[in-house]
Amino acid sequence: MQTNPRLNIRQVSWTNPVGADLRAAQQSELDSRFGTSDHEPGPAPSEADTAVFVVAYEKCSGQPLGCGGLRIVDDHTVEIKRLYVVPYARGSRVASSILASLEGLAHSRGFQVITAEAGSAQTDGRSFYENSGFEPVPNFGPYIGVSESQCYSKALDSHSAAHTAMA
Repeated sequence: MQTNPRLNIRQVSWTNPVGADLRAAQQSELDSRFGTSDHEPGPAPSEADTAVFVVAYEKCSGQPLGCGGLRIVDDHTVEIKRLYVVPYARGSRVASSILASLEGLAHSRGFQVITAEAGSAQTDGRSFYENSGFEPVPNFGPYIGVSESQCYSKALDSHSAAHTAMA
């Protein structure tokens, strides 16, 4: 689903070099925020468990501005992983456009629920998910018992991605 006329959001492989660079930038930023590189409960996402990965490019310059992926949790559920926007593009609806694209792709693949997690040093992420229609839920999977984690969930239907794009 293309939701922002300034962007081209492209589905790419997990191994795409641009996507890999964006994920590395995100992890570096999180390492700095958390003060450690050991801030992700459970296994890191991989090509094997990622249903889809997208990169958002600015149309006029072709510059990559952000990325995001969906990890398969079960037959009905995916988890947002590596949603990231480069610092200079924040506040310009790139993240909302990536999220809307991910929601549309998840729904088109038959997933019914999309989940997310944000750590204690990610207050901006927590606000983003709450403002995008996600509800706080008990910690799930590798986040169970992790007091620094806040988990979220949202039911997917034919209107959820469109609603996210307009929010």
